[in-house]
Amino acid sequence: MTASSPADTHPASADQALRRLHAELGAAVTVDAAALAAARFDKSGWQAPGVPLAVVTARSVADVQVALRIATEFRVPVVTRGAGTGLAGGACGTDGSIVLGLAAMDRILEINPDDELAVVEPGVINQHLNDALAAHGLWFAPDPASKAISTIGGNIATNAGGLLCAKYGVTREAVLGLTVVLADGSLLRTGRRTVKGVTGYDLTALLTGSEGTLGVIVEAVVKVRPIMTGQTVTIGAIFPSVAAGAAASALITAGRLRPAVMELLDPVALGFIRRYLGAEATAGLPTGGAFLLLQTDRPAALTEAEQALAVLRAAGGDARMESDPLAADRLLAIRRAMHPALAAHGTVLIEDICVPRSRMAEMFDVIAEISARTGIAIPTVAHAGDGNLHPNFIVSHRVETDADGAAEPDPTIPEEVWAAADEMFRAALRLGGTLTGEHGVGVLKRRWLRDELGETNIDLQRRLKAVFDPHGLLNPGTMFDVIERIIATHTITP
Repeated sequence: MTASSPADTHPASADQALRRLHAELGAAVTVDAAALAAARFDKSGWQAPGVPLAVVTARSVADVQVALRIATEFRVPVVTRGAGTGLAGGACGTDGSIVLGLAAMDRILEINPDDELAVVEPGVINQHLNDALAAHGLWFAPDPASKAISTIGGNIATNAGGLLCAKYGVTREAVLGLTVVLADGSLLRTGRRTVKGVTGYDLTALLTGSEGTLGVIVEAVVKVRPIMTGQTVTIGAIFPSVAAGAAASALITAGRLRPAVMELLDPVALGFIRRYLGAEATAGLPTGGAFLLLQTDRPAALTEAEQALAVLRAAGGDARMESDPLAADRLLAIRRAMHPALAAHGTVLIEDICVPRSRMAEMFDVIAEISARTGIAIPTVAHAGDGNLHPNFIVSHRVETDADGAAEPDPTIPEEVWAAADEMFRAALRLGGTLTGEHGVGVLKRRWLRDELGETNIDLQRRLKAVFDPHGLLNPGTMFDVIERIIATHTITP
């Protein structure tokens, strides 16, 4: 049979679905206007059009199963949402959708020091897990910049990275097994609790990074590590240009050194940070150059730092080593101030391209050329240890008036910004890179998906989507541009 699409939903079916949700889930369901409006946004600044049907606050696996069974019965799309910290628009409640909120499923179910694993619900905040693990001498390595507010479920759904991933891996490398509710409400368990295991296809890896399009993660078995011991050494290095800093960081990795942190900020980003933090907190930062922050850890930290220091100085950097924790924290605070410094000026569109480490200098040159030619400021920071660049666009707070005369921000990203982003994405692909290193495709990058993957790859991914979600109900529009065509062009046998 040929599966149907969310476009087949009839208003009467939506009304029936809403009545059933209220009847079976009670107070977990809300149609409050403020809750519906809030569910249309994420941290990307994108706003989904229209109004969701309802927000369901799930508190158990059973709640998720009920919601998905009802959604399937009445062909109502479902958008899964955690803390709403995504940066690609992939968890924003679209028109007529059920927004399935998982933030209240926030229990740490097990910490097993002997097997170095933890079992968590999807709403557990990343930092909260690490706080609980610390008592056992353990930590969870994935560390997105949003770890104080983002959930483990969201980290898994986007295969999040962070400052430490060049050395300790992205989220996929820390996920051992998942419990997932499929579109029809059935339960799927993948993976295992063992360190090794190769039975069958690796569905755990497939679901990690699938952005809620294949199923709803309701439990995860994650790998944890012993807390780092030994000295931590921090290096701050100033370079005359960001291209020089990128070239130097590539020499670090080419020299087989693996810092725990290696972050590069361009002159435009430093200007925003200087104004945000003030002169005292940013004393010593260049006014026209770039800043490279490097940190080594574990017992060999000092030896590695000394080797890195020699490389950076030989590459033309004014580099200084700090082992004093307070001085190191001051340097790290400069990097952490990046997003709030930009957000103080308007809505920030944070992009997420990744190129081979040896091509970072070229990518920075491309960004600088686009900025100079278009007149658009593009402050950029890079996880220099893995070639992941975050060019940022600041969209001024424009205000419109709604039908009631109330003022509200206009979330529209100007076309000139998308044109500049288009040039960056295509340049990254030419350099052997990718559209997204850690934020995901969401809805904001789906128009470029074909450029990277090609038709054969996209067709296979569409078929996979249809196997897991035959009616195209889960996060429709995320990743793929036309969900109706994805489902309608493939024959599904239930």
